[in-house]
Amino acid sequence: MRFIVLLLGFLTIGLTAHAQNGVPDMPAPIANLSAEGAQIRYLGREHGFDAWLTVKNGQEQYFYVPLNGTGFVMGLLFDNNGRVVTVDQVQRLRDKGDTLLDSLASVDDITASAPKEENRFSFQTPAERLFHDMENSNWITLGFQNAPAVYAIIDPQCPHCHTMINAFQSEGYFDRGALQVRVVPVGFSAKSKAQAAFLMATPDPQARFFRHLAGDEDALPVREDINEQGVERNLALMQAWKFDVTPMLVYRSKDGSVKIVRGKPKDIPAMLADLAPAG
Repeated sequence: MRFIVLLLGFLTIGLTAHAQNGVPDMPAPIANLSAEGAQIRYLGREHGFDAWLTVKNGQEQYFYVPLNGTGFVMGLLFDNNGRVVTVDQVQRLRDKGDTLLDSLASVDDITASAPKEENRFSFQTPAERLFHDMENSNWITLGFQNAPAVYAIIDPQCPHCHTMINAFQSEGYFDRGALQVRVVPVGFSAKSKAQAAFLMATPDPQARFFRHLAGDEDALPVREDINEQGVERNLALMQAWKFDVTPMLVYRSKDGSVKIVRGKPKDIPAMLADLAPAG
């Protein structure tokens, strides 16, 4: 008998999985992630487990569902020789041409993260609630992750958004680590919505977005196989807060307050000087 080593804990929940054309029904937790905008891939069945990959906000997770459907395990799958089965599963899917997996097919890149404890922050002001909503939206990063951050709601087809990001880039703020823009992609047309969804799904969002800004029409393709629910959730957030333009910026200042900038900042150096340090 082969022994399977699984990282992390066993989470017992009710699941059902009925094979349809070789792909089982999506378990409820994974379906919920899909509804939140995550990209989902079925990795196949090995060692008595159906394997699923989810990618959300650039973070991948791996789920293994036993055939009896009574629960699931989150983490990496090893065989009894210590080989990482997960890597082989991802590589096989990548070999079929799935570009979403380009950055995930090595032992170093494939990592599993435990579920984070539920945020129990007590929102004392609407501004704090807004900041929490922005933190938990679907976003991608421009710049270094340890740089001071600004959340920016952006439509890929918005010329004012292009002007703003180009200004940040031309001044070298990204390269110097002076600024990190957490882009919250939205789309006000079918084309821009599809481009926003692709931006969240691609493994190289910064390079793709900069190519898009430089006029490369192929940088953000319109594809039917990309889940757009993440963009829809971002749009719902925008509408809930009655934001009516892009870009719309939200950040925490050095004094701890939450600030909003409607449109391109008039004084970029002043905004950068006001940003709270990366936490």
